[in-house]
Order: sequence, then structure tokens, then C-alpha cells
Amino acid sequence: MAAAMGPWRRRVLLGALAPVLVIAATACGSSSGQDATSGAQARPEPRSSGAPFAHPGVLVGKAQLAAARNHVAHKDEPWLSAYKEMSGSKYADLDYRAKPYDVVVCPPDTRPGQGCVEEREDAIAAYTQALLWNITGEKAHADKAVQIMDAWSDVVTKHTEGNAGLQTAWAGTSWAKAAELMQYTYDGWPDGEELKFQRMLRTVYLPEVQSGSADFNGNWDLVMADATMNMAVYLNDQAAFDKAVHHFRTRVPAYFYLSSDGPLPVKPEGSDIDTPAKLQTYWFGQKTFKDGLSQETCRNFKHASYSLAATSHIAETAWHQGLDLYGEVKDRLAAALEFHSKYQLGAAAPGWLCGGKVQRDMGPDTEVGLSHLQGRLKMALPETEKLTRKQRPEGTDDLFVAWETLTHARSA
Repeated sequence: MAAAMGPWRRRVLLGALAPVLVIAATACGSSSGQDATSGAQARPEPRSSGAPFAHPGVLVGKAQLAAARNHVAHKDEPWLSAYKEMSGSKYADLDYRAKPYDVVVCPPDTRPGQGCVEEREDAIAAYTQALLWNITGEKAHADKAVQIMDAWSDVVTKHTEGNAGLQTAWAGTSWAKAAELMQYTYDGWPDGEELKFQRMLRTVYLPEVQSGSADFNGNWDLVMADATMNMAVYLNDQAAFDKAVHHFRTRVPAYFYLSSDGPLPVKPEGSDIDTPAKLQTYWFGQKTFKDGLSQETCRNFKHASYSLAATSHIAETAWHQGLDLYGEVKDRLAAALEFHSKYQLGAAAPGWLCGGKVQRDMGPDTEVGLSHLQGRLKMALPETEKLTRKQRPEGTDDLFVAWETLTHARSA
């Protein structure tokens, strides 16, 4: 199977400062601390603030791309099954047609939206086509990814209604992942078109997400930070990157509980949720707090799972940039993954937990966190490993998570 054919580029016009690199299709590791299974670095190279960003480095690094390509070529599992699921999805169709909107209208209630589903799906399709280009080397996929992104940058001007922030974050995460891959693995995206896409992210997306949403449920703030960090790396924007890091450091402890926090959870920074009564209401009536519980566990596992994914994404992208955010939250993230995986797998909920009733609807959100905690750090996460194996290949939630077994799995 051929490697992606575009050279790794340094494009001064677009502000890309990464050195020119080449990924061999057969590479799955190196003598500089690469993991031979996933292609992930054993440790990040420290990066000082203001230093050039590493590219490609939005969730997926160059060695991870090479490892995925190698595994698929050798028909290794679970990567082959993950690739087949991705390549058989609607997002992989070379006849896929983008459906851009000038104004994306996403109400928080039952009123019909305008462009919400289309935008999220088109962003995932662009990322899917970008991954396919990198796995297969087929230029048609690269052209399709660029075509989808250009269609939206030609048209979209704003997001409106109550879910505008969340919608922008969901789409923004995927747009940035797709654009990062195309800028640094493909030389056929005209500079003018890419500059237009960058302007779109800077003017339509970043302003909606980089300040977060302190008073909303925490999945909003975390996916907003995920989108902000992704766009910051792609755009080489240190200020936006720093904002994402700050949101991560303040929101993750306020979302996933550890006993070291004290008898009550940490309050979200910038919010007025600062009394025991307000915190209990904010945590959906929960009165007992134990390691790994999340602010939305008693709402449903789906929203807690979004936040597990976003937390892992932010830490993974930061890792590629030489910043070890995982190290700051590894015990908290491990506890949250194990807690929710245990009950997702069917363990009976005790009476103290959500009144003994939990909604087990986690999505494909465990692969990235498991890859780091168990793969790189050798931490034991038996419940998370069991759930992840059961859910493989983890596909897409059609919101902001896509194909992470292919890019981050460690073993069959």
C-alpha cells in the first residue's frame, strides 16, 4: 500500500514553521522513543512557549500515521477492521458532496436547526478523506478533503442560537484535524484557498469557543478547549493554545472528582456555582462523591463520555507539542475512565450513585486515553481495556470523535 505522496512542507506564506519531514510507509517506530505498536512517542520533546509547533500534531502525529499505514498494509488487527469501517462509511465516499451553509442555526430546543448536522458531517468527512489520503496515498481522497473544506470556507459566516458554541466546537475540532493533515501531507491545496480556510477558523470558529462556557455543563467547556487547541496548533497561534491549556487545567478538576479535592467537587472557574447546594444541583442531584465521578454522570454516560474524549484529545495534542498535560491529570483521568467503564459494562449501580440508576450510553471515546495511560505509562486500567476491546473498532459519534482505533489503538 502506497504512502501518502505529498511532501512534508514548510510553507512560510502560511506561517508553518515545522521542519521538512518525510514519513516512510513502513515506519512504525524509531530509535528516539517511538512505540512500535502505535507510533506514539514514549515521551514528548519539551517545547517552550512561543517555540514552533510540531506538525502534523493535532491529535495524530506523523509516527502514528505511519504506524496506522503499516498496520493496515500488514492486515493487523484491530487496525484493519478500523480501516474497513472507516473506508466503508459514507464519509469515505469519493462522491461525497459538501452542503455548506452561510449561517448555521442550532437551537437548544426542539425547533429545527439549519446546517447543524451537515456541518458536523462535512467536517468529519474532510477528516476521513484526509486520513484515507494518508493511509492509501490515493490523491482523489486528498482532493476530496480539500474540496469539502473549500466549500465551507467559501460560504459560512456565523453560528447562531443557543447551541452555537457547542456546534462550533464540535465542527471546529474536525475541521482543524483535517486541515492539519492536508497542510502538512499534501502540496495540492492552493495557498489562497488554505488562507481562506484559515481566515474562516479565525473569524467564524475561534471567537465562539476560546473563552469557554463556565456556567454550562462541563462537556461544553471541554470540547470548546479541544477545538481551541486543535485550531491553535493548525494556525500556529500561541495565544489560543495558552487559552486552551488554561481551560483544561481549570475545567478537568472541576469535572472529574478525586477525593483529594475535598468533600465537594471543585467549582468551575468563572461561574457562580460556589455553594454546596449549587454544586449538588449542578452535579444532577448527586450528594456522594467518589473517585472518577463526573459532573454529568447522573445526567447520562454519553455526556460524561464526550468529556473523557475531549480531555484525552487535549492532552494528546499537547503531548505532540511537548507539553505533558496528561501528567497533570493522569490519576483523575484514569479514575474517570475506570469508573464509567465499569458501569458501562454492566456493574450494578449502588444506591448512592444517581439513586441506583445510570444511563449506560458511552460513545467511542476511550481509545486515546487508554493508549496513553496504559500504553505509554503502563498504568492498569482493566475495566477501560475490557470496554475498549468490546467496542472496537471505535468508529465515529458523528459529532467530533472519529476513527480513533485506527489512529491510537495499541494492541489487538
